[in-house]
Amino acid sequence: MTRPVPVLLLVLTIAIPLSLLAGRVWIDPLDTPNAAIILMDLRLPRALLALAIGGGLGAAGAAMQGYLRNPLADPGLFGIAPGAALGAVVSLLFGYAASAWLLPLFALAGAGGAMALLALIAGRSGGIGLFTLAGMMIASLAGALTSLVISLAPNAFAMSEIVTWLMGALTDRSWQDVWIAAPLTIAGITLLRAAGPSLDALTLGDAAACSLGVDPARLRGLLVLGVGLTVGSGVAVAGIVGFVGLIVPHLVRPWTDRRPASLILPSALAGALLVLLADCLCRILPLVTELRLGIALSLIGAPFFLALLLKMRRGLA
Repeated sequence: MTRPVPVLLLVLTIAIPLSLLAGRVWIDPLDTPNAAIILMDLRLPRALLALAIGGGLGAAGAAMQGYLRNPLADPGLFGIAPGAALGAVVSLLFGYAASAWLLPLFALAGAGGAMALLALIAGRSGGIGLFTLAGMMIASLAGALTSLVISLAPNAFAMSEIVTWLMGALTDRSWQDVWIAAPLTIAGITLLRAAGPSLDALTLGDAAACSLGVDPARLRGLLVLGVGLTVGSGVAVAGIVGFVGLIVPHLVRPWTDRRPASLILPSALAGALLVLLADCLCRILPLVTELRLGIALSLIGAPFFLALLLKMRRGLA
């Protein structure tokens, strides 16, 4: 069986330098005027953000699918991404986004609120079913409140700004956004990897996992914190970016032993690669305005999701 981590690291080593050169205007480091400034102040932060966001979503998706034992599970199921989006939309509504730090802080506060509400509803003794239903309820509530905030926008410009931000993009991001997202994503992935052995035991069933020493409350805590940090930080700096957590684990699973613990790191690397390539595609396409990253990934993810559903349907036939 091919080990995916070295292969993905090699591909990333090739893809990252190429992504720095790609764009509507391709950069020639030896000939383009101000190439060093463009690369260091514009292209490099954007590439690092793509890696952080994709890595966090990929790892969160793998952990979620392992915990729920459902190949259709997605990090957004916990309601943390909608909660982060709600916080960011509130900051846009009241004009707090004029300060560079306030929008990410509002988004992180929204993610934290969703995490706290999820932990409060599920409790220490709640099972996977209650945990899933609580996440779906929070996602629905946050979505409804976000729509309410959009409807309360004082003018068309504010509404357009909110809707555009929700589409997800890495346009005009800076090193400040990297300092927000990267440390939180690394911390989140670390927590999700710490949950890996318990997720492996959970594949044997709840009773068997408990007999092996798995603490369900601790496992849920690790997942809530891990998914909250990875997903919340991504939404805080880039808006809603979907389908990565759903797609990536399926792409790398055939190259692993299919244990959840062995899937988290490869999914993080593959997610980073997917978002990096999708962002390059957004920059290269000859459109009047740059295609939003969230739209591009949805256009990629929807056919993949349909193919996955058809495959599952044939398996049940």
